[in-house]
Amino acid sequence: MNAKSDIEPNPALDEFRKVVRSRRSVRRFSDEPVPEHVLDDCLDLAMLAPNSSNLQPWEFFVVRTPDLKAKLAEACLGQNAAKTAPVLIVVVARTDTWRQHSRMALEQWPEENLPTIVKKYYSKIAPIHYNQGPFGLFGVAKKTAGLFVGLTRPVPRGPYSPNEMKVWATKSTALAAENLMLALRAHGYDSCPMEGFDECRVRRLLKLPKKGLVTMVLAAGKRSEKGVYNRQYRFDKDELVHYL
Repeated sequence: MNAKSDIEPNPALDEFRKVVRSRRSVRRFSDEPVPEHVLDDCLDLAMLAPNSSNLQPWEFFVVRTPDLKAKLAEACLGQNAAKTAPVLIVVVARTDTWRQHSRMALEQWPEENLPTIVKKYYSKIAPIHYNQGPFGLFGVAKKTAGLFVGLTRPVPRGPYSPNEMKVWATKSTALAAENLMLALRAHGYDSCPMEGFDECRVRRLLKLPKKGLVTMVLAAGKRSEKGVYNRQYRFDKDELVHYL
C-alpha cells in the first residue's frame, strides 16, 4: 500500500505542498520590485520560526538602496542572483543577544501570570547555560562538569564554547531563513540563499556587530524567464531517511 494514497484530501496541505515544491533557488530575477507590505509580512512569518529557548538570536538587514545593494552584490562574488535581485536580505545570527533577550522574554511575557519556571529559566538558568565567561573558561568548566554528571544521567551537551554558540545561533537563524523563503514563495516571489560571499566585506558594508555571524545573503524578487538553471532533483530518500 502506498502511504501517500492514504492521505485524505486537504486543501491547506495541497497549497503548502505547492509552495514547497515550487520554491527554487532562483539565479536571475526580473526588475519587478518586491512591495514593502510583502517584505514586512514575510519577515513577520520568518520571526515565527521555532528557535532555541525563544531567544530569537537573529537579525535581518533588508538592502534595497541601489548603491549599497551593488556593493553587497560585489561582496557576494558577483553572483547573478545578487546582481539582479531587487532586494537582498542579509540574515545574521547573533551569539551576544541572549542576555538582553532573556530580559525581554520576561518583560514581554504574553500572559497575565508569569510561571515560576519561566522566571527561573530566564533569570537563573539561561545566564549559566549560555555564558561562556572570559576566554571561554566558564564554558570549559561547564563541559567538564557535564562530562561527570553525564556518566549517570542525560545532560545538555553545550554550548560549551564561543564556537558552539555560533552553531547554536545559526541553527535557529537558519530555521527563520527557511520560513522567510517559503513566505516569499507563498506571496508569488522567489529567493536564492547564498553562502558564496566575502563575510569581511559584508560585515563592513553593513557595520555589523563583532559577534554577528552572516548566516546567508538572501536574494529576493520575481524570477526571470531563465532564472532557474536546471530541473530539480534530490537523492533517493531510502539513502537518507531511516525508520528505526
